[in-house]
Amino acid sequence: MNQRTPRRLDTEALWQYALRALGGRAHSVGELRQKLERRAERAADVAAVLARLKECGFLDDKRYAEAVASWRLDSQGLGKVRALNDLRKRRVAPSVAEKAVAKVYDETDEVALIEAFLRRKYRVVALDAFLAEPKNLASAYRRLRVAGFNSSNSLRVLKRFAREPELLDGLEDEAGRGEE
Repeated sequence: MNQRTPRRLDTEALWQYALRALGGRAHSVGELRQKLERRAERAADVAAVLARLKECGFLDDKRYAEAVASWRLDSQGLGKVRALNDLRKRRVAPSVAEKAVAKVYDETDEVALIEAFLRRKYRVVALDAFLAEPKNLASAYRRLRVAGFNSSNSLRVLKRFAREPELLDGLEDEAGRGEE
């Protein structure tokens, strides 16, 4: 197949390209830098365009990170780890991402968030009966971990539903070693 290489852009065209990209959705500085580097005629143009965008207030990683973390919490009900991983994938600086997630999740009761997540994800089944089965319990635990919840809080909530809570003790030991 013939791969078409994108047309290289001068400073003004790169500025317009950046504005169109930001008009579509918010981007982190790292994401936008990567996009612009693929299209720029000169590498120096990328830094100039990014500086101009920051100066105009169109690009702010702190504000962006807080918005993404808030969206993960408020709209999706996901845990801290998931929000942090999402920000890392979006090329936000680790220190900025960690501060934003800490700020957004500061007064959040993770146990209540886990309970709401379980009720939402398993709303079509009787949760007590469903989680009484060991395989469903293990599946729910994995689902909670992928959703970014702390393993000790996940296990604490799941033990309330388990017919045989001692089955979760093995997971707790593994989780304790993995989170140190």
